[in-house]
Amino acid sequence: MDAGVGVIVAFAALMIATVLEGGSPAAFASPSAALIIFGGTFGATMAAFSVKEFKRLPKLVGLAMKPRLSDTGEMRTQLIQFAERARRDGLLALEGDADNVSDPFVRRGLQMVIDGLEPDTVEEVLDLEIDATAARHMKGIQMLAAAGGYSPTMGVIGTVMGLVNVLGHLDDPSRLGESIATAFIATLIGVGMANIVWLPLSVNLKNKDASETAEHRMALVAILSIQAGDNPRIVAQKLQSFVGREPAEAKAGSGDTAQVEEEAA
Repeated sequence: MDAGVGVIVAFAALMIATVLEGGSPAAFASPSAALIIFGGTFGATMAAFSVKEFKRLPKLVGLAMKPRLSDTGEMRTQLIQFAERARRDGLLALEGDADNVSDPFVRRGLQMVIDGLEPDTVEEVLDLEIDATAARHMKGIQMLAAAGGYSPTMGVIGTVMGLVNVLGHLDDPSRLGESIATAFIATLIGVGMANIVWLPLSVNLKNKDASETAEHRMALVAILSIQAGDNPRIVAQKLQSFVGREPAEAKAGSGDTAQVEEEAA
């Protein structure tokens, strides 16, 4: 489950270590500490962004937990096949292929080329879409990162509040140890949530955004090359830089594609 595995492993390691030290995971179940940490973190995040944007938080967490289903090498192979067909049969021959492309960005780009838009217009529109998508993603990334910054601070606030209450009841020394331990649970939960959940998930989304942006940049280069009528071998060489030096696997039955892959690798 991508990030979900890491979060589970981290929590499990902490709980196992607690048991090995003779403690009990149930000791961390403090309703007051949880209220301070989560309520304070969520409230501060809403103040920093907006209630409307904050409502996207569950969706952002879900996106980070799930793997991004994409294959840059497969996309490269498909784009090279489009270049071959356009070179052989003309741009209009791609109309049926464009309708079956799963990536909306690639589909729109091919459709603009098929419709006969000027190359400068195609490039400008697709560039704007890449930038707009990255900006939208960045808001979500920043929101998770902000939650990761507020959470430890709320933990410290919760601990200080707990210690204030402890100092106010010094007449019962027998409960001092338990009360102080309970007070420090807030810091533990706050720091733990920041470094196990919020900050790792923000980095996960940042990596997913970088991967998607790179794929769309690659698609933009391919679409413009197809429109210009470049040789498929040249298209393959241009796209190779986006997938590294490992040759992409040719999935079509075309002998030309296999030759292009071999020469470009």
